[in-house]
Amino acid sequence: MLVELRRRGYLVVEEPGLRIVNEERRTYGTALPWLDATAFLRRAIDMAIADRIEAAKLAGWVFFDRGLIDAASGLQFLTGAPVLQQMGATYRYHHRVFLAPPWPEIFAEDQDRRHSLESAIVEYERLFEAYTSLGYQIDLLPKVSVAERADLVQKALEV
Repeated sequence: MLVELRRRGYLVVEEPGLRIVNEERRTYGTALPWLDATAFLRRAIDMAIADRIEAAKLAGWVFFDRGLIDAASGLQFLTGAPVLQQMGATYRYHHRVFLAPPWPEIFAEDQDRRHSLESAIVEYERLFEAYTSLGYQIDLLPKVSVAERADLVQKALEV
């Protein structure tokens, strides 16, 4: 859906996780979720904070494919470090968050995403709770076409 929003002229910030995986593969690094998840999540937090700071300088809507809350929630889950509330309070996104549940019909593992559908569902549930606990309004995206989902986002934000 973010590809569609970009096609419509909106700014989109790519998912930190995939950017980190690409960089680590290129440089033979080990901060990969399947090798060193803690290092991966710390890098994702740093990248998401930098993304958020840069996006704040821009005019208009900026859509994030995942971001700080996702990484902080993951790090807290993995290590027990109480980072979510502080990070979530310091670096706020728009009060409205759009989440897509992991749909079996479109779920696919690949060399960069090695988690199972079951782990994606657990992560989705954790993120739903994290965003809720931080006071975000969550809009669940329905199983409709990509264009229809983008239309719903635009309408919801009165763009």
